[in-house]
Amino acid sequence: MAEHFQRTIQTVPHETYLNRAGEGNPETILFLHGSGPGVTAWSNWQFALPALGDQYDCLAPDLVGFGKSEHPENPPKGMEGWMDAWVAQITSLLDHLGVERAHLVGNSMGGAVALHLMHRHPERFERMVLMGPVGPPHEITHRLDNIWGFYEKPTAEHMKELINWFAYDPQAAVGEDLDKIAQMRLEAAMQPEVRRSFEAMFPPPRQQHLDALALPDGSYERMQKPVLLIHGRDDHIVPLQTSMYLLERLPRVQLHVFGQCSHWTMIEYRDAFNRLLADFFGEEL
Repeated sequence: MAEHFQRTIQTVPHETYLNRAGEGNPETILFLHGSGPGVTAWSNWQFALPALGDQYDCLAPDLVGFGKSEHPENPPKGMEGWMDAWVAQITSLLDHLGVERAHLVGNSMGGAVALHLMHRHPERFERMVLMGPVGPPHEITHRLDNIWGFYEKPTAEHMKELINWFAYDPQAAVGEDLDKIAQMRLEAAMQPEVRRSFEAMFPPPRQQHLDALALPDGSYERMQKPVLLIHGRDDHIVPLQTSMYLLERLPRVQLHVFGQCSHWTMIEYRDAFNRLLADFFGEEL
């Protein structure tokens, strides 16, 4: 297992807090986290980076407005402004590190960021893995609406309820006391700058933010890079239909579905997930 390191990098226009494993390996994988309250890149990718870092240079930044990356004092209002900030942040990060081309892995909202990066800068990216991705048009689920509306009821009990939703069998998947995990996420989420960013991202009505994440008509059909879709059959946060939508439109695509799995595939089936990524990225183009 590769060691991982963390540091802050001055990207444009905002500072980026970066987790990195496997520095010096010839190929790069960029991991993009999801949007749950209190989320960080490391909380999403703590099992993937050490496993893939033996062979790849693995980068997992906190997106601007999350974790320890910079939180703008005057944050964008709505998803389009945030997406522009994330695309600028990621391309600046790659430039700073001297990475000309990278593979992409996007979880949930990170899947939408990956799709926008591939759409806007296809010359910078090779293969792409999307896990439980938002981005394709669909009606917001009750659970996602509650996750994005966490600050309407920012309590430890509500956080624990949300954490339970992310896994089909939370006790088996997480292997730790859920109360402690919920408390850790609550403490992170209640930092004033984190709350300010999150509330600016997802004001109600929240269907508008899903709609804003979709790419223009015909964009998916024009993506020629290989794509692997990974989804939990029992994901009631982001339904399997989003991956089915992409399966019908992306030209070079495959789909792997896990039964008895919710939204945390990279945690619930961590070993199988890491093998899927290693096999996919190791294939000849």
